[in-house]
Amino acid sequence: MNYLSLSDYLKQTYGQKVYKISLQSGCTCPNRDGTLSVGGCIFCSEGGSGDFAAPLLPVKEQIDIAIKKVEQKLPAGKEHKFIAYFQSYTNTYGDTAKLRALYEEALSDDRVVALSIGTRPDCIKDDMLEALKNLQTKYGKKIWVELGLQSIHESTALRINRGYSLPVFEDTYKRLKDAGLTVIVHVILGFPWETEEDMLQTVRYLSSLSPVLDGIKLQLLHVLKGTSLGEDYLREPFHVLELQEYCDLVVKCLKLLPKETIVHRITGDGPKKLLLAPLWSGDKKKVLNTLNRAIKLS
Repeated sequence: MNYLSLSDYLKQTYGQKVYKISLQSGCTCPNRDGTLSVGGCIFCSEGGSGDFAAPLLPVKEQIDIAIKKVEQKLPAGKEHKFIAYFQSYTNTYGDTAKLRALYEEALSDDRVVALSIGTRPDCIKDDMLEALKNLQTKYGKKIWVELGLQSIHESTALRINRGYSLPVFEDTYKRLKDAGLTVIVHVILGFPWETEEDMLQTVRYLSSLSPVLDGIKLQLLHVLKGTSLGEDYLREPFHVLELQEYCDLVVKCLKLLPKETIVHRITGDGPKKLLLAPLWSGDKKKVLNTLNRAIKLS
């Protein structure tokens, strides 16, 4: 089975391998600051899904630190290209002028070929949308907006403390696409109360969006220490997907996607020091090898 991976797309677009560097904007989240809630989503660690991000410093310094770390593992003497990824928490939640300045600092770096912004669909105001549209035009570099949807099911939205309904996502998706921005949607596979069919329904829904979805991230549910979900698991362990279950599910998801949709992720990392379950996910090499074998054989 063939699908369009992010790695292949980047090589086709930029003529070489492109590396993503994780940055911080200093934003919090309405699910944490009391606007909607104070506990965050039940699966989200204190790092706000940015446990591997650079320290909170001026953007230029963050970029230098992150690039240096990546280039230590790469052959010397070659010019590398990077995607600046504001990952932790909700990176459009705050003063638009201040955030625009951070994004512009990243986009103005010649080593950066695109900007990726992790956020929530209920935190993109009209002035933010206009700012992103204008920055994309000014710098001629793609701006990706990553929306954390996780599931289309309202019962799941309530259980995970997501804080917004599906129509909010639908409205924001249309606004972003109308503005010419790239939209990537994050989906979590493995909520213990969802059936396989529930999860496939989420992917079918995303596959039917118009305009066509630009990108998707398929993420295994990680149960982490210090989260509400982790506390539930320690009190009363629940079923988490086995490796083969997860591989079979990913294959079914990939078969549903339009050929134009870029698959940015087929698994994900949970910090090993925080990971409660599934423990097999800590062996990233084995997970990727097993996933790729399952995809190849499908």
